[in-house]
Amino acid sequence: VVDHYENPRNVGSLDKSAKNVGTGLVGAPACGDVMKLQVEVDKNGKIIDARFKTFGCGSAIASSSLATEWIKGKTVDEALKIRNTDIAKELCLPPVKLHCSMLAEDAIKAALADYKLKQDPKKEKPEKKA
Repeated sequence: VVDHYENPRNVGSLDKSAKNVGTGLVGAPACGDVMKLQVEVDKNGKIIDARFKTFGCGSAIASSSLATEWIKGKTVDEALKIRNTDIAKELCLPPVKLHCSMLAEDAIKAALADYKLKQDPKKEKPEKKA
């Protein structure tokens, strides 16, 4: 936890308007943590970059940092298999901080869902004909 908190990896933002960038914004009302995680996916479906910005405690920042490290180089489907329990175990999070790893998992899922939505324009709302 301390390493990823004191030396967070992949802090920053990607161009949220780009078609190959997915953005996930999640929050935990119980503690006030807010996490934005973005992924950039190449034409082969591989995550080539990931960035995060987190407002929260050290465990939330560490969970975000680790999540971005883990998803880079994975396919979208592989990244969706990352679980909060894996993040918590790697960082040795105490039970009271498990919600931080859950937030990271939710942020990954939200970013990838946004990316997938951008890839399928047919899912947008159809225009009503007069």
